[in-house]
Amino acid sequence: MGERREPGEKLFAANKKAYHDYFILEKLEAGIALQGTEVKSIREGRINLKDSYAIVKAGEIFLFNCHISPYSHGNRENHEPTRSRKLLLHRAEIRKLIGKSQEKGLTLVPLRVYLRRGRIKLELGVARGKKLYDKRETERRKDADREARMAMKNHS
Repeated sequence: MGERREPGEKLFAANKKAYHDYFILEKLEAGIALQGTEVKSIREGRINLKDSYAIVKAGEIFLFNCHISPYSHGNRENHEPTRSRKLLLHRAEIRKLIGKSQEKGLTLVPLRVYLRRGRIKLELGVARGKKLYDKRETERRKDADREARMAMKNHS
């Protein structure tokens, strides 16, 4: 995947399954509208992006099915784990994503959640689903690369 991180950036969750199931065509950074207990829970690393996705609804973008576990020291004001959350983007970016998401076969997939300059950010990918034979081809290529690296390592 070869993703680069800025210094001082802390990764909380990555959606590795997204790279297996989709071709990522474009990446975008978005903020997330969170409650206080959600922020504390994410900082503890208790977030799961596994089956989450984003949808354009009424000119805004929402994140669905992202599981943020209840905060361990929370009280009755704790958040609901899988509630929908609004993504914070510039109007021009939202318009661009609306066009992309209406294109046949494209979807919005969260790739990772990280901390940058004191703010929790979400990397959103515009993705096209892989067919089964694409997944097999990707797996085959990965295995060949791994074998080549091992052969080079053992040779020297």
